[in-house]
Amino acid sequence: MSNLNQQENTASLPYSVWPVEALSRLEQQGADALGVTLFELMQRAGEAAFAKIRSLWPAEQHYVILCGHGNNGGDGYIIARLAQSVGLTVTLIACDGSKPLPEEAGQAREAWLAAGGIVHDPAIAWPENVGVIVDALLGTGGNRAPKAPYDALIKKANAHPAPVLAVDVPSGLVAATGTVPGDVIVATHTLTFIALKPGLLTGKARDVVGTLHFHALSLDPWLSQQTAPISRYDASALSRWLKPRRPTSHKGDHGKLVIIGGDRGTAGAIRMTGEAALRAGAGLVRVLTHKDNVSPILTARPELMVHELSNKSIDDALEWADVIVIGPGLGQGEWGKNALKKVENSQKPMLWDADALNLLAISPDKRQNRIITPHPGEAARLLNVKTGEIESDRLHSATRLAKRYGGVVVLKGAGTLIASEKGEMAIADVGNAGMASGGMGDVLSGIIGGLSGQMLSPFEAACAGCVAHGAAAEAVSRRYGTRGMLATDLFSELYLFVNPEMLNK
Repeated sequence: MSNLNQQENTASLPYSVWPVEALSRLEQQGADALGVTLFELMQRAGEAAFAKIRSLWPAEQHYVILCGHGNNGGDGYIIARLAQSVGLTVTLIACDGSKPLPEEAGQAREAWLAAGGIVHDPAIAWPENVGVIVDALLGTGGNRAPKAPYDALIKKANAHPAPVLAVDVPSGLVAATGTVPGDVIVATHTLTFIALKPGLLTGKARDVVGTLHFHALSLDPWLSQQTAPISRYDASALSRWLKPRRPTSHKGDHGKLVIIGGDRGTAGAIRMTGEAALRAGAGLVRVLTHKDNVSPILTARPELMVHELSNKSIDDALEWADVIVIGPGLGQGEWGKNALKKVENSQKPMLWDADALNLLAISPDKRQNRIITPHPGEAARLLNVKTGEIESDRLHSATRLAKRYGGVVVLKGAGTLIASEKGEMAIADVGNAGMASGGMGDVLSGIIGGLSGQMLSPFEAACAGCVAHGAAAEAVSRRYGTRGMLATDLFSELYLFVNPEMLNK
């Protein structure tokens, strides 16, 4: 095995994400820059994958390696040859195609055969003592439901008790979108190469990727000079946006926020949004709500300034505020519609969520000073499509929303996307299944709104808010698990993430 110049850093992933259509160019240009062939890159990928398998499962002696009829299969042939060369038992199962193998994959297969390796038909019975399964079937090339014999091999791998390492991308997961159109490998670990792909971070990715690892194949010096069109952010990125405060700062320096919503019976939604804004560091937060909610909200959180929503109170608040949030508990009746009409002409930074988005879908407009935070159902209404179409390509959907409505879009979900009309795109690589509970969106709106008044651009506030929100949920889950997590549980951990200088203490 050759000595790779760059050793994998398993503690972190890159902060750049590249669309699938750019990967071939990246690979070729990177190889040219290093003066190596594409086959040498394939060799490095096979070496990295074999090293990862050995580090994860050092005691296992028998590998089943599933090879497709493409370059992903070429990686599998290299892994097989390396494993066999150190005395491990390999059962390699390959799918034939109607066309010859790509040149590099063909070289890898010939090297496997020349080393005495055997290529088995997909219909063979699997041996009983398999310790590891290697998925090198489809990689980034799959964009539709796998057909025979791939689908049968995927089913067999998923039914087997042995752990699975997916090479580059779990077969059946669409690397561009994170969708799963048919059978898909449910990997224990995935090792991806050269660049992170969007489909590994959003959509259904978390159901099937397992633990994600990355290896640049020694291209990182060259890759660091390239500008990726998509950014990946986790908690380690918060310090870029949220700096320690000046000792002499005062509440007026940290934003005056008005939050509008909470029709009769929905005091909880607007109260959570208001407290989230305070917990995110907003200097002053004024809540305008239904008169029935004023006393309960003040009792629950006296630091909020709570008033009955009226024409006068909203006019006063819009003049006073630096940032406006509207939507949580707003409803779609005349009460909510009248409030939204007052707000929509303001030129101040604003965030629209929940019923404000449902009303926006009825009367669409475009503005640059607004953040919208739809979940997939709300996004579908905003684009007049079915929810399945939103989820079939979340990146495209976020881009469409930004172009249609302007400003910044936060498309919520596993692998939340943040997009701007200017073309900025980010993935918040945080969060967990515990966030699938009522009130999480209200808390997110408050966090983003609170950060918007703290010298951040709308896109920065949306990114920082999504990351802090998801990272707080991760911290809660580490202590208590994901089932039963409440939106307000995040407040106990949010301090750490809106004060990122505390994370390393």
